[in-house]
Amino acid sequence: MSDDQKDGAEKSPFLQKNIGHLKCEKVKDSPLQDNEDSDNTECGFWIFKGQILQRAATEKMYALLYGFAGLVIAMAYSYSNGTITTLEKRYKIPTKTTGIISVGNDISLCLASPFLGYYMGRGHRPHWMAFGLFTLVVFCLLTASPHFLYGAGDEALKLTKDFGLTNYTDVFLNSTQDDRSLCNDNEPDCVAEVSVWMPIILLFVAQLISGIGCSLFYTLGLTYMDDNTAKSKSPALLSWTSFIRMLGPAIGYSLASFCLRLYIAPDLEPVIKNTDARWLGAWWLGWLILAGFMLISTILIYMFPKELPAARANRLQLEQVNAKAGHHSSVEELTLKNMVKCVKRLAVNKVYVYNTLASVLYFFGYMPYWIFTPKYIETQYKQSASTATMVTGSGALAFSAAGILLSGFVISKYKPSARTMAAWNGISDYLTVAGLLCYVFIGCDGSDNMASLSAASSNCTAACHCDFVQYSPICGQDNVTYISPCHAGCTGQYKDENDRMVFSGCGCIADSNSSKEPQTQIGIDGACPVDCSKQFIAFVAVMCFLKFVGSFGRAGNLLLALRCVSTEDKTFSLGFGNTLLSLVSFIPSPIFFGWLLDSFCLVWGKTCSNKGNCWLYDTKSLRYTLNLTSAGLIFVGAFWNIGVWYYAKDLQIFDEESRKEIQEEIDEFELKETKNDMNT
Repeated sequence: MSDDQKDGAEKSPFLQKNIGHLKCEKVKDSPLQDNEDSDNTECGFWIFKGQILQRAATEKMYALLYGFAGLVIAMAYSYSNGTITTLEKRYKIPTKTTGIISVGNDISLCLASPFLGYYMGRGHRPHWMAFGLFTLVVFCLLTASPHFLYGAGDEALKLTKDFGLTNYTDVFLNSTQDDRSLCNDNEPDCVAEVSVWMPIILLFVAQLISGIGCSLFYTLGLTYMDDNTAKSKSPALLSWTSFIRMLGPAIGYSLASFCLRLYIAPDLEPVIKNTDARWLGAWWLGWLILAGFMLISTILIYMFPKELPAARANRLQLEQVNAKAGHHSSVEELTLKNMVKCVKRLAVNKVYVYNTLASVLYFFGYMPYWIFTPKYIETQYKQSASTATMVTGSGALAFSAAGILLSGFVISKYKPSARTMAAWNGISDYLTVAGLLCYVFIGCDGSDNMASLSAASSNCTAACHCDFVQYSPICGQDNVTYISPCHAGCTGQYKDENDRMVFSGCGCIADSNSSKEPQTQIGIDGACPVDCSKQFIAFVAVMCFLKFVGSFGRAGNLLLALRCVSTEDKTFSLGFGNTLLSLVSFIPSPIFFGWLLDSFCLVWGKTCSNKGNCWLYDTKSLRYTLNLTSAGLIFVGAFWNIGVWYYAKDLQIFDEESRKEIQEEIDEFELKETKNDMNT
């Protein structure tokens, strides 16, 4: 605060504190001259200008288009999450490596957010936001590029009629007895992968680029809305933009579900169904669609002016009021020294600090459910990739929408205090913990029992050399799914009268039933049917509850973050907060939980260069460890909301309550000035 501001605050502390929120209608003509160019309030660019576009320079239109752009971004990230398992299978990527790829955007966001928020916050924010969106166009195209560089892959092509097969059983019928899919004494060659690291590098670089775009869009976009909107309208507009953006995951997961139903090479005819675990969907197709939508968003956001006309008029009126009151504001110079001062101001802001700490632990604990939910559904409840992505996105849409809209209505109508909002944040965290504990007990016995076959089959088939055998499950007579005929110890194969592939002499199946001879034990091509429908429905019900609870407090938490800091620190506080969250939550959490998932893997798809992707997990141990770890982190983080509740007692969210008092103070000041002029 400058010396002039301090002097003004001593004369009128209440006025100085709240003058920035006042929209004064009394003053009709402003004697002040605006030195800014009129282009700062004009919509459009180049030849795309005019009165028609200028009519769109409103806070409601901005909220609509900002929400649409956020929707497309949310679509991109949810689509990425929905296609994770397909990428792991296609490029044989362990989950830990997938976690490292996914944090690429957080690394760049962490490095860029403070500087972009501080230096770009006073520039033409819509133009910088549009630049950020354009980098996301590059992100989409770069993510799809591995498919065009390396194709569908030999394993996917082998499962198509166009590759020379009429059905999948021909894979075995055309093979010799020493084929590595059956138990034999010869150790097979490892599975060679060409340029296995290059797709990983491309995907990681794409994520790095996206972090810069997201940092510019969210950091500048929220403050632009708050600075160009009446404070009384902020809750409603924030809720509506959150609601529009919330549709993004639903559409993104639905798009992923649609694309994954198509084969990775759509022009070829596969011989397996999309319910088969070996199915590879057209994961790359959605990225081309998303790039098109992202480009449209870029153009629309770029057309907005530096400042909305209505907001500019109100700002000039407030400057006149400040001038009459003797308050002369000064703009702090953008230097590294002043940025350090800004950091110090945030460090002593207890509401900001405690709210950030609570968010750090919450996001660390809840991160795996944003990234790995489709994978969790596939492994725990044996659902197809398309079903898992569809349910993740659209299954809880109605509950998320209800939470967003209801929170906006409640806040706008009843105008709860900052303490009430902080209290609800704490309650919602504990409700989230309760939901995660429910996940622990929602397991499927059919899925859990598959974990026991790995130890038995590994001992039984030690001489079969099954390490590099491709995943090709068979169902034994004991109603247990084996990873492949090799893992079941099978030595023969034939087609029965129903045209099914039957594997004979399966010694490992005989181990589970000692009354039968190994030669009489057989297995049928394909996994044994597992019914996890009831458990799956229960999981979806709890997920819908958590979606509602989490979305209901979204608008209130964002208002607390915007109101607990001064106007000049607002943009930087969001960028600095994103950096802290990235360093402590968004970057380490996916890597940690990716490692956690890998630690419960029982069967790896090994290649010559690495151990590849995981085909089978110890689902019971994974379910207990994952959910209890996440619940514990969120439980501890919820305690920091108590500090937010305590120190938010004097925090003002709305300006209507003080409007009358501020206006009376201004009127009193003007009356004194008039008397002084008359006496003079």
